[in-house]
This record gives sequence, C-alpha cells and structure tokens, in this order.
Amino acid sequence: MATFYKPLNSNDINTVRDLLCEAVPITGTVISGTYIDDQNIKNYAHGKEMYQAVFDYPYLSSSANHIFDLAVGYSPGSFLSSSAANYGGVRIAGKVNMYNEMAQTLVGFDQTGSIRKFDQDGDLASGTKIKEAFFINFSRLVTKDEIQKQSFSLTINTGSTCGAAVDPGKDMLLQDHGALTSYKTNSPAGEYGILYTASSPIHSDSGKGLVYYQAGICVVTASVFNMAKANYLGNNGAPGPGNPVVNYADVDALLITGSISGSCDAFRNRIKNVSFNNTTEINSTVYFCRANFNEFNYSSNPTYLSSSQIRVKRSPQDRPKAFITSCGLYTADGELAVVAKLSNPIEKNDSDEVIIRVRVDS
Repeated sequence: MATFYKPLNSNDINTVRDLLCEAVPITGTVISGTYIDDQNIKNYAHGKEMYQAVFDYPYLSSSANHIFDLAVGYSPGSFLSSSAANYGGVRIAGKVNMYNEMAQTLVGFDQTGSIRKFDQDGDLASGTKIKEAFFINFSRLVTKDEIQKQSFSLTINTGSTCGAAVDPGKDMLLQDHGALTSYKTNSPAGEYGILYTASSPIHSDSGKGLVYYQAGICVVTASVFNMAKANYLGNNGAPGPGNPVVNYADVDALLITGSISGSCDAFRNRIKNVSFNNTTEINSTVYFCRANFNEFNYSSNPTYLSSSQIRVKRSPQDRPKAFITSCGLYTADGELAVVAKLSNPIEKNDSDEVIIRVRVDS
C-alpha cells in the first residue's frame, strides 16, 4: 500500500501510436487443393446462393479458421446483365445485387444518388469502369486492423478457358505497385490501391483490380480472363436464344450461365498465391514516473526495518536508500490501476534521480 502519492502532470504523459505488421501467405493448395471434395469450402445460400467462404481446414472442424469470402457480380450497366436473359442466365439478379452492395460500400454514390462503379485507375469522374468483377473479402482474423500498403500480391491463372484446367504459362501476378505514395482516399471505406501486373511497375497499363486496405477487400476485374465481348459464347457458336450455352467457353459465359458458387469455384481454382502484410494498430499511453533526489528513498515495506534500523544501512552515517522493484499508477480516488514490474531492482538514494517509463497499451 502506498503511503506517498506523486501526481503526474501533462509533461509526464505522452500518447504514441505503433503499427505492428506480420506477413500473411495464403497458398493455392490451401485454397483449392489441400482437402478432398473441398471440405474447407462452404457455400452460403440465405435462400438463394450469395457467396462462398474459404477456411484453412475442413469448416466443420473446431480448428478451422475463416480466411476469406468469394463473390462475383456485375453492374446493371454491364453487357452481361442486359443480355443475359436471352442466353439462359442464372442468378442474374443476385450477381447484380452483389455488385451493387459492394460498390455502394466501397465506392459510394454520386451527386444524383446513383451507385458509382468501380474504376480501374481510381478516378471516379472518368476512366474505364470495372463492370464485371470477382470479390475477395478477407476475414478480420487475417487482416487485423488493415492491409499494409504496397504489400499485397495476388497470383492467378488467366487462361482462356475459365473454369477448366488451368493453362500453363498464363499466370498473372497482381500487386499494388507504388501504393505508399499513390493510394486513393476517395472511398467511403477508407484508403485503397490499384492492382497492376508485375510487368508494369511504372503503371504503364490500366489497373486490373483494387485492394481496399481498411476494409480488407480485393476487387479483381473479370477482364483478366481474356473476356471476348464480341463473342462471349466462345466455341459454342454465334450467341442467340436458339444456341444455349453448354459449357463455360470463356469467363463471360461463366458469369452469365454459371451459378454464383460455380463462378466462385472457377475463380478460386485459378488462385495460386495470395500474400500481404496485415497491420495491428497499438495505441499506447506512456507515463514518465520521476523520482527526484529527495523522493522515494525509503520503503514502507515492513522488512525494510530491523529493530528500528534500516536494513540496507551498514552504519548510521550511510545515506538512506531503497530498491525500486515496481511502479504503481493510481486513480484520483487512490485506487491502484496499473502495476509495472521492473526486470531488475533499481537503487534509489538522495544523490540520484530516477525516471521510470511505464507504457500502457490499449
């Protein structure tokens, strides 16, 4: 129990903010090849299928950790949306709703109240729009407070036959090149960066996707899968009501006639690697506890005295001293709130001043 309290003033208290980062590698084998029959994949219907969740272990196991969710969608202004009804489209409204939900959360609304579209270069006023997209929504477990800028990397296979066996030699590496200085802030969800191919570190090509750092969401344009808008039925012949799609010749046919879970399966099996650094923000208060030369040179511990004599004094002429082993912070009402333990006792006497730095994380 303390017998002497020393108040702290504003010069003794400081607040600091630290960012703790750790690398998060997610290999394609975990996403699409480790478990038989995709036991780590769960499709969520909610009446009608909406999205797909990926776990690092069979999801029925208590050891499973949720990694991310996958979804697919396209804008009401996409040619897929406007033409799909003629070609046996599946869950068109659900895909449009998913795009609108993600867009209004991440891009927001314009001055007319209309939902903005995702923009390849982040310039919402102009530029090429991402009207057809795959969404990777990472769990808070892996992103923590946010994704670190200029650390995101996504490797996907971009062969011409989406949904079938991957094509060798057609891997595409997407990274947020230069995001430390060129990240965007015009999103209601916070900061985001543009994903470019590894072959264009100076941004010589248009963006292939977006990564929202605080939201922990990656948006990949479906055009990376060689969309052929002039003939989106691929090898099935000329498009038309009398020519139904019988397989996924290209990504357009997949997005029109494939189910949401089927589209997510096709995209998931094309992901080869995902890596980024997550960030944990630590807000701390630092208290500088100062013991002047004439303070705290005695102890209230009963063992400090022996027969009314200070144990640490060998002779009456010796200066009084104490050994500090802990530091306590009290509330204004005298309630002990924080106890800081020192790794080694510190000698305190009337010829020295001691400053103990106490850091309290929140």
